[in-house]
Amino acid sequence: MNVQTTLKSIVSFDGTGLHTGQPAKLVLRPAPANTGIVFRRIDVTGPGNLLPAKWDHVVVSPLNTCLTNHAEVTVSTIEHLMAALAGTGVHNVMIDIDGPEVPIMDGSAAAFVRGIVQAGLTRHAAPLYAIEILRDVSVEDGLAVASLSPATSLQIAFDIDFADAAIGHQEKTLNMANGAFVRELCDSRTFCRNSDVELMRANGLALGGTLENAVVVDGDKVLSPGGLRHADEAVRHKMLDALGDLYTAGAPILGRYNGTRAGHAMTNRLLQALFADPTAWRMVRCDAKIAARLPGVGVSKADLFAVA
Repeated sequence: MNVQTTLKSIVSFDGTGLHTGQPAKLVLRPAPANTGIVFRRIDVTGPGNLLPAKWDHVVVSPLNTCLTNHAEVTVSTIEHLMAALAGTGVHNVMIDIDGPEVPIMDGSAAAFVRGIVQAGLTRHAAPLYAIEILRDVSVEDGLAVASLSPATSLQIAFDIDFADAAIGHQEKTLNMANGAFVRELCDSRTFCRNSDVELMRANGLALGGTLENAVVVDGDKVLSPGGLRHADEAVRHKMLDALGDLYTAGAPILGRYNGTRAGHAMTNRLLQALFADPTAWRMVRCDAKIAARLPGVGVSKADLFAVA
């Protein structure tokens, strides 16, 4: 599929914002070619209700990815939905939302993936372009590092270290081609330490968090019912987040992302560094060979059987 795509039909989701605790309704609508991924705050009137899901509209936050615009309207916690769009190959969509935060669903991207795959995609008669990484770009913050390097497809490598034995040290690398995101990552949930929950709530965050929409760990114990979906669910979720944050580049990326203790803010800093250096990247028109290596190509309803 070496042309742009959009949804065949409208897809709706209802849920609660993880940090605001507010009910939220999300409607994904088919959009014309070259629209990109755009959020529309339907509870806000006037021209300031549109927010392109682009790296230069991101507000730095350690806990989620938040968009803003010239009117200071925001939409937060977009990363799981962005990962679902990237991982299913949606290039153009208008996302209507009636509040300031994307619903958290079960803490993963699985519900979004199911809805998108079941709706299906339609092709536009418009060429698809990707961002090819030409040379290494990296950013650091203490022990945290995020980098992009040349590769023929999008690859994500991540490693994390937590004192809690339920997480500990985890590392994983995946080539994101041929539906790997749907099968391997999309059902991995956001996670936090029990000791951090009270602190977040004291600061007005995680007001909608429950043991049903996040993996909560305490030392060597997993407090969430049913335990883990994967032994390395935590690092898989970090990879999910990275895919979503990378999609704010505005096009699929052909390159290898390496993250060590990195998070949303680091990935956004990495995109800023990338686009500040015109020698580090170029736009390439996707022929059939390049398109076959993109994350969303080849995804089908059969892949949903691997999703929790």
